Amino acid sequence: MDYKNAGVDIEAGYQSVELMKKYVKETMRPEVLGGIGGFSGAFSLEKIKSMEKPTLVSGTDGVGTKIKLAFLMDRHDTVGIDCVAMCVNDIACAGGEPLFFLDYIACGKNEPEKIASIVKGVAVGCKQCGAALIGGETAEHPGLMPEDEYDLAGFAVGVVDEKDLITGADLKAGDVLIGIASSGVHSNGFSLIRKVFEMTKESLDTYYEELGKTLGETLLEPTIIYVKALKGIRDAGVTIKACSHITGGGFYENVPRMLHDGVHAVIQKDSYEVPAIFKLLQEKGGIEEHMMYNTYNMGIGMIVAVDAAEVDKAMQAVRDAGENCYVIGEIKDGEKGVTIC
Repeated sequence: MDYKNAGVDIEAGYQSVELMKKYVKETMRPEVLGGIGGFSGAFSLEKIKSMEKPTLVSGTDGVGTKIKLAFLMDRHDTVGIDCVAMCVNDIACAGGEPLFFLDYIACGKNEPEKIASIVKGVAVGCKQCGAALIGGETAEHPGLMPEDEYDLAGFAVGVVDEKDLITGADLKAGDVLIGIASSGVHSNGFSLIRKVFEMTKESLDTYYEELGKTLGETLLEPTIIYVKALKGIRDAGVTIKACSHITGGGFYENVPRMLHDGVHAVIQKDSYEVPAIFKLLQEKGGIEEHMMYNTYNMGIGMIVAVDAAEVDKAMQAVRDAGENCYVIGEIKDGEKGVTIC
């Protein structure tokens, strides 16, 4: 009896590391110390000495049950982008610059090519936000999960000068809410999606005219990483007063997190075109509108609040970063919360 017969293939682990090295190398920053494969990742903080009060910000998350679609479609090169996005978008909401990222993959059986494909997506996400992929872990769990399944989670660390933290403290009535478009469902609400649509290869390969692609392609579309768009706004000289990443809980849970007591967010739902996937999901599932806005991003992945005089400059910066955006509402005096009308 040996470890391989017990279900853990150490040689497959070595092969996975070799296959993923080329993707990891593409994410390196000058601050990364040491090579790939050590017991820990080392990152120099020399460059942040110029900040008055350098403040670390961190985020951790996974991909949720969206990963089930990757299994069914046997496509594993995009969920890593989702994992990075869910972590670094939260860091960006605080005004932070992502510095480095670590991933954790738990699998029933280590298939080196599949693991390398997952890490390739993680590396793509890291390159999109400028973070270095300085470490990770692939854990083989025979008997704990099916051989053909895995789970993926990540952890990111960023930095911001304390004076540049986005806190929402200066929000006032008259400030304008800019919504930055999502790429679709992103990485939340898939447990409901899997109840509405039949989760079979045939169903996911079905082409929908209103989507312009198959259902599976639409649902697996990676989460947008908003780090460059938010940095572009700041670089344009615009102060982001508050920011909300629209993830699980939709508008009703996430928008109040950007508010302080005494201010109320009002969002006009007809200020932009809701993507077809949400309309299809609502119709097929018989889901009432409030629940849709309480579960999904409805086409808006990030909301920023800026002074009314800086709206045009902020929106141009977002477009220059390659993202679409809309004026979707405003801040008013009132009880902390959000109204969608």
